[in-house]
Amino acid sequence: MDKKAKKKVEVLRKKISQLQQQLAGAKQQPDDPDEPARLQAEIDGLKDEMQQLKAAG
Repeated sequence: MDKKAKKKVEVLRKKISQLQQQLAGAKQQPDDPDEPARLQAEIDGLKDEMQQLKAAG
């Protein structure tokens, strides 16, 4: 993996971590019933992107 791909993976890791914290909060406070599903879908998409970067590198 080149430097650019490694940096992208690191950024994705941080974003996934942040979204997982938001997801935990959204599950505890169900203000918007669609928010947990939206956050989970975004997390899944980022994880897929990270896997593709790792496979390519």
